[in-house]
Parts: sequence; C-alpha cells; structure tokens
Amino acid sequence: MAKIKVICLLCILTLLLSGCWSKRELNELAIVVALGIDKIDEEYEITVQIVDPSEISMRQASTQRSPVVSYHSRGETIFEAIRKMTTNAARKPYFAHLQVVVLGEDLAKEGISDSLDLIVRDHEFRKDFDVIMSHEATAKEVLNVLTPIEKIPANKMLNSLDVSEKAWGATIAVNIDELVNTLTNKHKGALISAIEVHGDKKLGVDQTNVQRVKTPVLLQYAGLAVFKGDKYIGLLTEGESKSVSFLNDKIQSTIEIIACPKKGTLSSEITQSTTKVKGSFDNGKPKIDVRIHVEQNIGEVECDIDLTKNKSIDYVNKKTAKGIDERIQKTLEKLQQQYEVDVFGFGDALHRADPKQWKKIKDEWASIFPDLAVDVQVKVTTQGLGTMQNSLLNKPKEE
Repeated sequence: MAKIKVICLLCILTLLLSGCWSKRELNELAIVVALGIDKIDEEYEITVQIVDPSEISMRQASTQRSPVVSYHSRGETIFEAIRKMTTNAARKPYFAHLQVVVLGEDLAKEGISDSLDLIVRDHEFRKDFDVIMSHEATAKEVLNVLTPIEKIPANKMLNSLDVSEKAWGATIAVNIDELVNTLTNKHKGALISAIEVHGDKKLGVDQTNVQRVKTPVLLQYAGLAVFKGDKYIGLLTEGESKSVSFLNDKIQSTIEIIACPKKGTLSSEITQSTTKVKGSFDNGKPKIDVRIHVEQNIGEVECDIDLTKNKSIDYVNKKTAKGIDERIQKTLEKLQQQYEVDVFGFGDALHRADPKQWKKIKDEWASIFPDLAVDVQVKVTTQGLGTMQNSLLNKPKEE
C-alpha cells in the first residue's frame, strides 16, 4: 500500500515539472557575439556580429564564406533597433553568448548611461561580457573588420584585450557590471579600453583582408578612454595608460626601457608590481600616499654595462624607478588639472581612512581632487639577468 502511495505521489509531482516548454533550437537562433552601438543624429544605430556556425564547424568543409555576418538597424531606442533588425536578419538575434560591446565615440561623448540600460535590464543579456569604445571610428566600422588567425573578430578583440592587459599593461578589461558600478559612483571616473581601425576601413569587410600575409586593415587598442560621469572626455596615451595601471595595481607584466650610463639602452621585464594606496587627513586636509614595489628581470641589453657589479644593478633599479615615477607624475597632472576626474578611487581610500572627515568633503570632492596632494614612491628590485649576465658588447674580443 505504501509503495502505491509513493508511486502516485511521484506521478503527481511530474505534472509540476516545467520540462522544455521554452526551448529554442540552434537552427532558430542568430548567435550574437558582438554588439556595436552608435548615435547617428537622434537615432541609435545598432550593429550585431553573428556567427555562421557552418563556417566555424570542424566537421564541415569551409565554403570560403565569412565566418561572421553583420546586420545593422536604426531606431529611436536600442530596443526598437534590435527588434527592427528582424526585418533583414534571417533569424532573431540571440544575445546570451555576447562577448563584447563596442560603444561608438560620438555616442560616448553624449553619454552612455541610456544606451546601457537595456543591456543591464534585459534578462537575455548575461553580465560577463566586456565593454570597449571605438576611437576615431564608429562601432559599426570596428565590427565590420574581418581578422586573421581568429576567425571570429569578437574573439580577436577579446583575446587581444586580455593578452595586452597581462603583458603590456596599457589596456584593461572592464565587464558591464564593473562599468555600471563605476558610473553609479559619482566620486570616481570610469575607464574603458579604446580600439582603432588601422587602414582603409572599406577594405576591412573584404575576405581578402584575412588572405594576405600583410593584413591591410587591423584592429588595435589605443589606450584608455576617460569618462567623467557617463561622458567620454579624452584618451590617454599608452604610456599614460600604463601609469594608471601602476596606480590602480593592475600591472601584471610590462616592459621598461632606460638609458645606459654611457650610450645605448637597456630593457627590463616587469614581472610583478604591487601598489598600496593610503588616504589620510592632516588638519582636515586630504592626502594620498602611494607606494609601488616593482620586481623586474633584465630582458635586453644594448650597451656596455657590467651587470655583475652591484652598482650597475643599483643604477638600473634607480633609473627604472625614476622613469616610472616621472611618467606617473605627468599622468597625475593630466588627470587632475586637465580632466579633473578621479579614476584611481582616491576618494574611496579617504573614505576608508576616516569616514567622518570624508563625509565633510565628499560633496566638494570634484573641486578638491585637482589640488589633492599625492605622494608617490616607487621602489624597483632586479631579480634576474636572463641566461647571460652581460651584453655581448661587454665581452672581450678575441685576438
């Protein structure tokens, strides 16, 4: 009798299971891997990069078609433009696998908050994609460029961003959640990586762009775009972008070049960088202390210097530290005096240090930041010399 009751209960419970009522077959979807948003006059222009599954499948022979297809549409809102896209796309765009969003430069100058609303609000968008900005090009032009090696341009942009962040330090990967959190913090400015189209933009859409040894059109990251509120106000150079990464404790590895004592240069690889930011108040006046500890290995020596001597290593350490410090000081001056925006989170550091004092000045932070005293100290230590101690220039010649 008990067994019959259990079986009846299980049968009843199966009626409550949802099953696959909302399933969507793969052949019914247009999988979007990249989304571009531009502002043209009073309308939004949307570009989507959609994967052609047959061209990237390992089981099917390539038909020499492009591995991705771009569709474009305009509307008064982004939502309208996306829905209008169904009039020219064979399938409804599916955004659950979105990898990167490209914001057009003109849109960024007007403000990006409104354009991000749908992306953050809609349940179909996952929150693990990165956001970048097109520089001296529209988002449409960026997404129309076919790329070599990586068949899917969205993958190329994402991989380049990741590799550059880890090995060069002039870019940062910012996902949508991080960007929105920064934009909602009125005391901190946002930074996102900017990408450029190098070459004739019209040639980028041609399949021959990936069939040549020398690719005529390339996508390349150009530095960090600075936002005040939700508006783009300027682009940092590569050197300035690296300085920001040093200050924000984002450097994983990069290259530093110094002048040798007599002539020539020496290059080192930064293998580790640790930054500690401490805020304090002196008689109610805010102050920031930054301590940066850098470890490096000698990478390339193009001068006559004896690296077996301690004084040579001391020289290299001091010159490297001086170069990093001078570049940081110039970047701080630009961000404080020209852009007047705190992209470092110094306000947060002061809040952590003394919440009561911070409460007194937080409403005037925008006017206080340009004159904020920031003390930066950089210490560099050299860990390795590579597989040889000295340069070939320092070896005695055979007679």
